[in-house]
Amino acid sequence: MRTDVRTIGVLGAGRVGTAIARQAIKAGYQVRIATARPPSEIALLVDVMVPGATAVSASVAARGSDLVILALPLTKYRTLSPEDLAGKVAIDVMNYWAPTDGTLPEFEGNASSTEIVQRFLPQTRLVRTLNHVGYHEIEDDARPVGHPERRALAVAGGADARAMVAAFIERLGFDAVDAGELAVGRHFANGTTIFQSRLRRDEMERILGQRDTRASAAA
Repeated sequence: MRTDVRTIGVLGAGRVGTAIARQAIKAGYQVRIATARPPSEIALLVDVMVPGATAVSASVAARGSDLVILALPLTKYRTLSPEDLAGKVAIDVMNYWAPTDGTLPEFEGNASSTEIVQRFLPQTRLVRTLNHVGYHEIEDDARPVGHPERRALAVAGGADARAMVAAFIERLGFDAVDAGELAVGRHFANGTTIFQSRLRRDEMERILGQRDTRASAAA
């Protein structure tokens, strides 16, 4: 699988989506942003919030980008197009917040929220990352390679897709830690130690290793 990603499609223009988009532009990527509204209705917002990005339709953002970011509210994940995202690598940054979203039975089981979304998008190669960093920290915490305060982010998903996304995370200014298969994403969901902490690579690797997540994911 190619790792030389050039274009990023961001589905969602909220705080998380726009923060990722701005950081991606700083890292040299071409960025396309889409919402459920026509591009003409969000063009001004995009110009103001993410200078340099292009407002497009959701279909164009999904089909025409090398890597897609799913940054809409989790409650709206069924508005995504399985057809437009078929064959794509997509990063799921959506989180389940019961106090805000209300209790959603489909997300109350043992499966991670990304595994639920994956069932809806069976032909998309989903990767879980960027969900355990605050939207403001995406820009504030980015550091160059080798910086002593460079923060680590866990990356879970299929092996090829993980490699592609890890390269993207590294360019954004974070150390990408290979967490294993998609199911491991439950270990950095809302409420976990990883979700609530700023961690360096060795600290992240130690926590993931203590949970023996790779072995459990492969079982």
